[in-house]
Amino acid sequence: MLPLTSSRLLALWEHGAPRHPLDRALLLFAQAAPDIPAEQLADRPLGECNAALMRLRWSSFGSRVALWLDCPACGVRMEFELMPDQLPAMQQPPESVEVVGQRFRCPTSRDLARVALMADMELAAEQLLLGCAGSSEVLDIPREQIEGALESADPWADLSLAFQCPACGRDGEAGFDVAGYLWEEVDVSARQLLNEVHLLAQAYGWNEEEILALSPARRSAYLARVAP
Repeated sequence: MLPLTSSRLLALWEHGAPRHPLDRALLLFAQAAPDIPAEQLADRPLGECNAALMRLRWSSFGSRVALWLDCPACGVRMEFELMPDQLPAMQQPPESVEVVGQRFRCPTSRDLARVALMADMELAAEQLLLGCAGSSEVLDIPREQIEGALESADPWADLSLAFQCPACGRDGEAGFDVAGYLWEEVDVSARQLLNEVHLLAQAYGWNEEEILALSPARRSAYLARVAP
């Protein structure tokens, strides 16, 4: 996997900005896994998508992931770094898992899309599991048992990070949206690139293609000479 070039990053931002977050995730997935046919991306396990996006993030922005979280108990902002060795091992999720004699597919982006507009989270979770099983008999199996089996089979599908507030000692877990985090970085980087193109085009008369073809080091050197 190659890191995002300046021109490719701007193209992703342009196409992804008006889209739903699920569609943005698939757009990034296509960049992260170019060997997978585009029509199959929405049907791949969520963990496969998230792991591919994290690899793209590491190659494009580095392995240190800066995070922050406001403590739900006292409101103190906690800042920390997430390193690769703190995350689950990356491995291909199985096609399905068995729970009390029932087979369940690992959830996919297409499954999430089917319940994305549902306001009732409990009902959405139930419908998601029904879709992954294709049978109403799963209602007789405790949902926690099904969710635990799917989480073990595909730990990257729904990452949760443990935390302890240094101010009040509150323990808890917080979800980590890999696709959302990566998109925020793409958005910030794209807007910065547009500003750089604007300044250099005004100063030197170069077009966007010429400016983006410059290495980051050379672009920064020119910007240092024209920036106010």
